[in-house]
Amino acid sequence: MSILVVGSVAFDSLETPSGKRDRVLGGAATHFALAASFFTKVRVVGVVGEDFLPEHEAVLTSKGVDTTGIEHVHGKSFHWTGSYIKDLAEAETLATYLNVFADFEPKIPESYLDSEHLFLANIDPVLQLRVRQAMPNAKLIAGDTMNYWISAHRENLERVMKELDVLVINGKEVLMLSDETNWVRGAKKVLAMGPKSLVVKYAEHGVAGFFSEEMLAKMDLCEPAERTIFRAPATPVEDVVDPTGAGDSFAGGFYGYIASQGAQNGGKLTPEVYRTAMFYGSVMGSLAVEAFGTERLQRTTREEIDARFAELKRISHL
Repeated sequence: MSILVVGSVAFDSLETPSGKRDRVLGGAATHFALAASFFTKVRVVGVVGEDFLPEHEAVLTSKGVDTTGIEHVHGKSFHWTGSYIKDLAEAETLATYLNVFADFEPKIPESYLDSEHLFLANIDPVLQLRVRQAMPNAKLIAGDTMNYWISAHRENLERVMKELDVLVINGKEVLMLSDETNWVRGAKKVLAMGPKSLVVKYAEHGVAGFFSEEMLAKMDLCEPAERTIFRAPATPVEDVVDPTGAGDSFAGGFYGYIASQGAQNGGKLTPEVYRTAMFYGSVMGSLAVEAFGTERLQRTTREEIDARFAELKRISHL
């Protein structure tokens, strides 16, 4: 089953303890699409400038990603410059050049309208809501956001959250959204805002999944043990080169696996699928950080993914 992802396709200039790189291919939609492409068909809606060359598009198309929805316009592509010298766990933004992304108005190609899974990557909640409304037949809706939208566009973001089957955010964003200091209480408050389930990323400390009563009913859960919080560990990484896009790559692996299982389960999201997807998300995030930008995902193989998944499963069970 196909996924439509709407978000940024960009260039990043990065500085980490491993070195510096200028204008590597990045963007939330790019990382997501590459990670998800190992599991299912992916379609991308975004906007790029004249500096986005055929060789850049080939990074996506070589993985089978449908780039029909990437709009090419006059100007330069979104460009972010960041540093991880002070803290590998948190980027310091040095410069942000929105360029053509400043006027981004997502246009959904007619050939994308039958997409059964929709992922609203980190963009303006107003645009996220427009895309959701343009895709009324999507069976499962997931999305992401960030601290800027939480603090400056809270009302619009809350409208979007009511449309989501899955919200994927990090631990700090949970506390910011909920005005809580405890992540469990915070997660419950976020669920009360509308999303049917919540996946919370804690970087090297793993990920946790929370379910609303509506999602529990949809899954037909009958065992009390299945109704509790589920946590998945982070995949151990010896050499972290560049953390940029790790969360988007997690989301791509997580949602890509869910989409790949849709046909086998009659389109139904089961606890087993959800939990396994969290493990695959962890694997894809761990791969993404081992090189600058999307370079590691570009050379990843499915055999590597499955081997890392098996190892993560082994070390996570008694």
